Amino acid sequence: MMKFDINKDDLSKDELQFLELAFKRCARRIILATTLAGSGHPGGSLSSLSMLLVLYGIAKIDPQNPRSEDRDRIVISQGHISPGVYSVLCEYGFFPEEPFLMEFRRAGSAFAGHVEQAVPGVEWNTGNLGQGLSAACGMAKAIKLKGLNNKVFCLMGDGEQQKGQVIEARRWAVKFGLDNLIVLIDYNKLQIGGNISEVMPQNIKEEILATSWNVIEIDGHNYSEIFKALKKVIKRKVEKPNNPTAILAHTTMGKGISFMENDPKWHGMALPEDLAKKALEELGFDPKELEILKEKRKIWKVSFPHQPHNPISVEIEIPEITIYSPETKIDCRSAYGNALLKLAEKNNLPNKPPKILGLTCDLESSVKMGAFKKLSPSAFFESGIQEHHTATIAGALSKEGFLVFFSTFGVFAIDEVYNQLRLNSLNKTALKVVSTHLGADVGEDGPTHHCIDYLGILFNLPDFEIYIPADPNQTDHIIRCIAKRSGNIFVGMGRSKIPIITKENGTPYFDENYQFIPGKADWIRMGNKGVIITYGTMSHYALSAWEILKSKGIEVALLNIASIKPFPEKDLLKASEFKNILVVEDHLVETGLGSKIASFFALKNKSVKLKLLGLKGPMSSGSPKELFKLAGLDPENIAKNIENLINA
Repeated sequence: MMKFDINKDDLSKDELQFLELAFKRCARRIILATTLAGSGHPGGSLSSLSMLLVLYGIAKIDPQNPRSEDRDRIVISQGHISPGVYSVLCEYGFFPEEPFLMEFRRAGSAFAGHVEQAVPGVEWNTGNLGQGLSAACGMAKAIKLKGLNNKVFCLMGDGEQQKGQVIEARRWAVKFGLDNLIVLIDYNKLQIGGNISEVMPQNIKEEILATSWNVIEIDGHNYSEIFKALKKVIKRKVEKPNNPTAILAHTTMGKGISFMENDPKWHGMALPEDLAKKALEELGFDPKELEILKEKRKIWKVSFPHQPHNPISVEIEIPEITIYSPETKIDCRSAYGNALLKLAEKNNLPNKPPKILGLTCDLESSVKMGAFKKLSPSAFFESGIQEHHTATIAGALSKEGFLVFFSTFGVFAIDEVYNQLRLNSLNKTALKVVSTHLGADVGEDGPTHHCIDYLGILFNLPDFEIYIPADPNQTDHIIRCIAKRSGNIFVGMGRSKIPIITKENGTPYFDENYQFIPGKADWIRMGNKGVIITYGTMSHYALSAWEILKSKGIEVALLNIASIKPFPEKDLLKASEFKNILVVEDHLVETGLGSKIASFFALKNKSVKLKLLGLKGPMSSGSPKELFKLAGLDPENIAKNIENLINA
């Protein structure tokens, strides 16, 4: 693998000759791969190719060990230039050329249309523009927390500078001192819709300078200028050496192919075969190769192995449990804050890198992270009102051997950042999203802040586990449980102080002998006439309804489902034996737990009398108690509904 020594003044003649020839070889691969696939993005791949070739030759990376912890990171934010990235990775020996050309954009292939970590040398699945810089910030901060000296390089397009999340990431990078972050912007001045100045005018250089970054302007096709700019930053010879740097590289769309240059048509369109052959001839290659590879691709079986990219594991010591007595008046979010503090006391030790990190967005006191911040200030990241960036950076940090908690209100933690969570899921992060202020329980803040659709949204993220505690004691159990679990997890809770769920003898149900088990529900009360199924804030309302029914001599069971996903199938099958089932939830009926249970019973061919009680639409401002009564979720109406179901 060709490596360039940044201690030298400039590239040698031999190195420049290597780059010139490598450009042609990679351009050939770009044309062949996209034309053979019949789709792809050759234009931007060619405009960024010179930078990619120099960058991969400078970065501390090893094709024989692409996941070495002591490596530099290269994040490709504009993931559509995958043909260029894969071509350069071929050039530097990360994998052979043949599987790339034969499998690019085919079903089941690692070589997807936008870069994915299944390919050796790729650090982050990208494609939705504007998110790569946030992921790079996470990697850069992780490197600093570990005390390493590696760099993070992020290649970006010029069009994606229009994204608001990019501005969020720039601010965050300066606040948290990411001088190990270097951005290269492919400034070819074209995007799908044409000239970037016409699609959405902006002064890219001035905007970057306004956020206190260093900016270096270069010719993005001049290898010496690219080398010297990267050397200048790595050697900390910039104006603000403690701040991140952006290299603004002026380039030409479709560089190297005469009829493609400066034509936005080739941004996202493969060359037809006749033009592909013409391009190959210009590059000095036999155009007949296209026909040979076309026939070979027809019989080629997708076989290149996908590279694993699981998060780095972290060993967490679990503290003793906290049990709140029935007399305690506390909300679940305070129980979460207390549990987080105890975890930090055990694991974030003085003079050692922290194991547990916390991020929020201007809501430290509301999500009860204040005590954690006081104990571990270097592990707490106040990100301001920048939820999109924070969700992504939290995901990136969670892959780096840290237990990461991202906390904010439901409407911001789920609705606001669904796409960021979706990409975290695709990137196999291990993020713990702990959301307060769910449902109409948010009360007086009104419908804009009532997150009543969260389950319907989260069910679309296949790897996210979902847990909703019934009271502060179960909250403590759940937080302790998820601290030992890998992967992405969502824990949600309301805003209000709620009663402690008790056994019939008046002691806490979720006591020191209780064990929270994912995929298992809790039979709070037993009875043979039917079952009330509920979760979260509604649990104590349902328990009050149970007591009303008991006073009438009507015995029903009360099933609390805190483990929404994994789904407690065995407990639900047991519940189906009681025939009369009422699901009660502070959530939209159409997309909540009730609809999931109805689907489950239907697929299992279970005949039950099922009624779903929840919210039918947005609520108004008002106290939670008033809103629940208005929605028919008060104890009296819950009791009436199950009684009517039994008597029907």
